[in-house]
Amino acid sequence: MNSKKLLRICAVFMMLFSSAAARAERGTFDMERWDAIMDNVRTRATAQNISSATIKATLRNPAFIPSIVRSDKNQSEFKLTLDQYLARTVSAARIANGKKMRAKYPTMLSRVENKFGVPSHVILAFWGLESNYGEYKAAHNLRDAFLTLMYDGRRETFFGNQLLALMKIADDNNLDITQIRGSWAGAMGHFQFIPTTLAAYGVDGNGDGHIDIIGSVGDAMFSAGNYLSKLGWNPNERIVRAVVVPADFDVAMLKGDVKKSLDEWAALGVSLPDGGALPSVAMTAGLVADTAEIDAANAPIEADMDTDIAPRPVIHAYLTYPNFYRIKKWNNSNWYAIAVATLADALKQQ
Repeated sequence: MNSKKLLRICAVFMMLFSSAAARAERGTFDMERWDAIMDNVRTRATAQNISSATIKATLRNPAFIPSIVRSDKNQSEFKLTLDQYLARTVSAARIANGKKMRAKYPTMLSRVENKFGVPSHVILAFWGLESNYGEYKAAHNLRDAFLTLMYDGRRETFFGNQLLALMKIADDNNLDITQIRGSWAGAMGHFQFIPTTLAAYGVDGNGDGHIDIIGSVGDAMFSAGNYLSKLGWNPNERIVRAVVVPADFDVAMLKGDVKKSLDEWAALGVSLPDGGALPSVAMTAGLVADTAEIDAANAPIEADMDTDIAPRPVIHAYLTYPNFYRIKKWNNSNWYAIAVATLADALKQQ
């Protein structure tokens, strides 16, 4: 090597070293912490008998991605009303596309329903909400995302477990871990499973000996059906029922965590939207309503111009049956569970 080339290499090395040192002094990046995380991943992966090839691939030139840290720290606090949320998630276009997917995959959907007892319209509803039937394309390298979030430290243990699960999945299914992509928080595939969920419930739906919920619709549908089945899905029960309650109803009972029999709810004034009585069946349910609507219902009401009697205000609500709470184990959101129910009903074949 000639002296000029050696000098250029030394100059580049010193520039990189100085830049890293300056960043460390400003507190912008802790290289020792980053290296410690790499060492911890290597130790844990080795103890779990993950192959050396996957370990090397995981730790080869990983990238720290500042935008992922910003996403984790600045998750939106904006809250949609239920009507706004349903308008976004259960649009006419999403319903139409769901019907197209039902026509495109009738055999696969029937196989899932026969094996796991989860109806086709329910599988389609989850698929539509999670990835718009596979249209959503993940943007992030999951290996880098998990390492970045581990370094950030807010949920280091959780994301460390996700990375180790992803490494095991890559090992078991002959996947290149550096090519697996997902959301910034680690969800992947048609049904947006995180790695630990995939490890627990993933199923080979197309019979090729591998589980690929990103590239295989069959694997994704079978995995979703298996997950819902393990959560206890009951195909003979509905998810929610639209009802109304009096405007002066106890709002503490409208969050879904109070369970009563239908007869007990009826005795408290809960009725069908047309004023009819609830069915008298031996079932328990919760009750969920939008607090924004509750505030509106309790606002002062002016009498109608043509009558001296103001209309009796009511709150629109949903009776929430056991399948509703199974959905919440998938995604712990009342609005999400109602959206699944609404989309599933729209996609149900008559």
